[in-house]
Amino acid sequence: MEYREFGGTYYIRLDRGDEIISSIAAICEREHVGSAMYSGIGGCSEAQIQTYLPEENGFETRTLAGMLELVSLTGNVVSDGDGLYQHTHAVFAYKDGGQHRIAAGHIKSITVLYTAEIELRPVVGGTIGKRYDPETGTGFWSFSD
Repeated sequence: MEYREFGGTYYIRLDRGDEIISSIAAICEREHVGSAMYSGIGGCSEAQIQTYLPEENGFETRTLAGMLELVSLTGNVVSDGDGLYQHTHAVFAYKDGGQHRIAAGHIKSITVLYTAEIELRPVVGGTIGKRYDPETGTGFWSFSD
């Protein structure tokens, strides 16, 4: 992994074997970024995609493996005073039995096969927090004055 900051935005190149979500979190911690938005593309070898099931109040996880084209990655990092939390969604294109397929959803983890290029844009002038929602058992953005 290598990254640079230009004009307040971080440009991240991840390499074979790097895990995208934990790498973004590590940069945020190292650079003292409390909240940010990010996006990216790349070539990946494995992804854990989750779908939230309200009737079960939990996530179903599916693991994809092989040559996965990371078509679109978008997410955010927020903090609640106890730590950083990420919320990421992605779309992958891949071949399955000669057929082109697409898979998308909430992301738990993504492993890089060749490279991933991520743009990390810190929030300027404030910090976005997280509040717990008891109805869904998940967290949502929280704004403090």
